[in-house]
Amino acid sequence: MALFSYLITFFGVLFWFFRAIATVLYQLDVSFFATPLNTNMEIAVLFATLPCLVLVIKRNIVGAAAYFGIYAAYFGTALYNQILEVGVQGLNIVNSANLLCIVLGVVIPMLTFFDVLLNKNRTLGNGKKKEDWFYGNKAYDREFDERADRNQYKF
Repeated sequence: MALFSYLITFFGVLFWFFRAIATVLYQLDVSFFATPLNTNMEIAVLFATLPCLVLVIKRNIVGAAAYFGIYAAYFGTALYNQILEVGVQGLNIVNSANLLCIVLGVVIPMLTFFDVLLNKNRTLGNGKKKEDWFYGNKAYDREFDERADRNQYKF
């Protein structure tokens, strides 16, 4: 994996921890600058993200698509509503903190999905990474010359 892939995956895990801490602090009635949009859905999204992050680390496109889909569905409408709210009320500390968290909730999974989708270091799908350099390379394909067809040895 490239450095960009490691960083995006690391930021995804950090964002997951951040949202988990924000949800726990909200449940304990502790003041924190980020609050969950919907507490029950936030908990469901946090638990659904765990297998998706494991699949993203394994560079699986299905896990990245599920990760992006879950976060886009959860944070997408909130992003639209938050932009409308900022347009009406103006930008203050509370709105900007919520807007930053929501934008990160959409951008990090989107970057993760496109990174896994466009990654050239994925395996060919046979599950054997040690063989991909040989079977995936045209320079190592077996080429027969015209003598290979004529030399028929009979026993």
